[in-house]
Amino acid sequence: MNRPDVRSYSVGPVQENCHIVRADPHAGTAVIVDPGDEPERLLDAAQALGVEIEAVLLTHCHFDHIGAVAPVARATGAPVYCPKIELALLSDVMRFVPPGFGPFESYEADHELSGGERLHLAGMDIEVLYTPGHSPGHLTYAIGGALLSGDVLFQGSVGRVDLPGGDWATLEGSIEELVRRFPGETVVYPGHMGVTTLERELATNPFLTEIRARLASEQPVAATAPPRGVSS
Repeated sequence: MNRPDVRSYSVGPVQENCHIVRADPHAGTAVIVDPGDEPERLLDAAQALGVEIEAVLLTHCHFDHIGAVAPVARATGAPVYCPKIELALLSDVMRFVPPGFGPFESYEADHELSGGERLHLAGMDIEVLYTPGHSPGHLTYAIGGALLSGDVLFQGSVGRVDLPGGDWATLEGSIEELVRRFPGETVVYPGHMGVTTLERELATNPFLTEIRARLASEQPVAATAPPRGVSS
């Protein structure tokens, strides 16, 4: 499975990862995932790569992931794809921003997503996965051998569940579904911190202990040959 070319940029005061994703390093079009802040920097990055932004994809609508949506969408003319459950957060951004951050500009999404959709954008087939738990409408985008996971799964950690709409059991279920469905070598591009793989997180992430235990309990036990000289 061909892995896309993903360029990541940590932006804003909480260092959110925005990703510019294209089919390969020579492609002239791309999608941008979670433009959270510093719109000028992101637009300059797209120009330096020589790509036209064909769409803006949002994993969820916490302020640090959507703060630059309006200026980026306006400058590029790219349609915005937003989780349906969280449309109101994008259209009235500052109502949900903690004191000391912003100001950010609200935006009306062009398309709503619920999970289960398949998109074809910038020459890539993109599967939209519903992965709630960190936020009620959270989505993950599967593109080739990569997952754009937003704030579901991090390198050595997971998304927080103490914000409105967060729920640990739901988040754990979303992560387990990703681990079961995709190969271990699948590369995870998260909304914060470094790039990782499902295999690495399953082996080392302390928050995945119960998932590891469940998967281990399902492994078939190898048949043991009877000792030599003992009849079966």
